[in-house]
Amino acid sequence: MTTPRITLAEIAHLKSRMPAAFGPSLPRRALRIGLAALALAWFIALLVWFDLTPARLWAGIGGLGKILRLMFPPSPGEQWLDILRGLAESVAMAFLGSFCAMLIAIPLGFLGARNVVIDTLAHFSIRRLFDGLRGMDQLIWALAFVRAVGLGPLAGVMAIMAAEIAVLAKLFAEAIENAEPRQSEAITAVGGNALHRIRFGLLPQVAPVMLAQFLYQVESNTRSASILGVVGAGGIGLQISERIRVGYWDQVLFIIILILLTVAAIDQISALIRRKLIG
Repeated sequence: MTTPRITLAEIAHLKSRMPAAFGPSLPRRALRIGLAALALAWFIALLVWFDLTPARLWAGIGGLGKILRLMFPPSPGEQWLDILRGLAESVAMAFLGSFCAMLIAIPLGFLGARNVVIDTLAHFSIRRLFDGLRGMDQLIWALAFVRAVGLGPLAGVMAIMAAEIAVLAKLFAEAIENAEPRQSEAITAVGGNALHRIRFGLLPQVAPVMLAQFLYQVESNTRSASILGVVGAGGIGLQISERIRVGYWDQVLFIIILILLTVAAIDQISALIRRKLIG
């Protein structure tokens, strides 16, 4: 049995009909080379702009190695009760700030959902408001609230709340938009109003998603709250900054380990709650 052969003329005919199957065209190859050269030039320009020279990188690695040597073995120091108090304060800040943000974000999420507020201009305006609020980091909010209410955990709680309202509202709005519409349509068919559709048609569907997102934000904000203390917003961050300032790197590592263990414990507790309430 002989293998069928294709002639050069047939190849040329197929190439004229489907040129993309035989490789990119010359203009497309030139465009790819140009984009690669532009990306390489931009990368080199960034290295020059930030003065990322090999000598500077080597010196930084040497300094980092020195810090790592000073971290071992980790030690709680004499003020370990202050460390535990600061850690508990960070966890409390994360939970209270996230909980207050959730209470405000739930109605905002319904207002930002396209299947609840059908007016295009209103929906666009609300979602752009969410984008604007999410554009400010928690540290910026913390600096503002430290100036407004003074040093302490209250500034941290308000910073977490202000930063998380728009994040949770956007997540809630997307969950509501992805809800199954037939339940709401059934409630409308039996004479239910808009409030009934939200309460009995949408909320039972999205409540598990909202709970899961809230629990994840609590876990994430626990990590964030450990940094807010650096700018005076209370929590374990103040303990970290004080020990970095005086060079107690062994205590810094001890605090970092505590933070990691705390976040892991919160993650396990959140998983248990989700399995218990959501299934």
